[in-house]
Amino acid sequence: MPVSQHTIAGTVLTMPVHIRKADVHTAMFSVPADAAQRLVAYSGLQVCQFRPGRAVVNLMLARYIDGDLGKYHEFGTCVMVNPPGSDAHGLKALGDAAAFIHHLPVDQSFTLEAGRTIWGFPKIMADFNVRHASPFTFDVSEGGSLIAGIEFHGGLPIPSLRPRSRVLKTYTFSEGTTREVPWEMNNSGVRFRPGGATLRLGDHPYAKELASLGLPKRAMVSGSVAHVEMTFGDAHILR
Repeated sequence: MPVSQHTIAGTVLTMPVHIRKADVHTAMFSVPADAAQRLVAYSGLQVCQFRPGRAVVNLMLARYIDGDLGKYHEFGTCVMVNPPGSDAHGLKALGDAAAFIHHLPVDQSFTLEAGRTIWGFPKIMADFNVRHASPFTFDVSEGGSLIAGIEFHGGLPIPSLRPRSRVLKTYTFSEGTTREVPWEMNNSGVRFRPGGATLRLGDHPYAKELASLGLPKRAMVSGSVAHVEMTFGDAHILR
């Protein structure tokens, strides 16, 4: 099978793209399923109802430290959806669900172009302010307009004898096309806790979309992963 390559800003990327070192902070929120469905209806995908009338939105900050796309920050709004053609529901269905990427601000131009071109990620350029003191806090804004800020309180360590490896998939939508992106993640240094995240919203249009989901509110769970490695394959067109 021939090796797939993409030229981004004069640099040739050979697939899969490797992220050798990153860390992640995430907060999971229960939101009204009908509001979440309206938000992602353009994708043609169906939100996963983990209980009647409720869907899940993850808000995450990823800090990419070493990888093929360079060093950058990324903020994601991820709505959990069923695989195409599935109307499964319940907690088991949530375990089989995948993230549809609705927002994805970043702070470097190379990853912005690569993300849009190769995978159809909805990346925009934004500014990040990360404060490493306890509690860990970050803000993301565009053009001086605040999108969101989250304050994370420390979670409990999840025991692991070796780094966890997971094969996952993510969905994107760009220029009228829905895509599936396969990726693999190895992680260690995982911490989680109930609640533990305080969300603030600004006046940016993205913030207003998040507010349409009933946010800000208490997170169901929040957590962090201290050491993350990832690989991203080529996207597959779904529709």
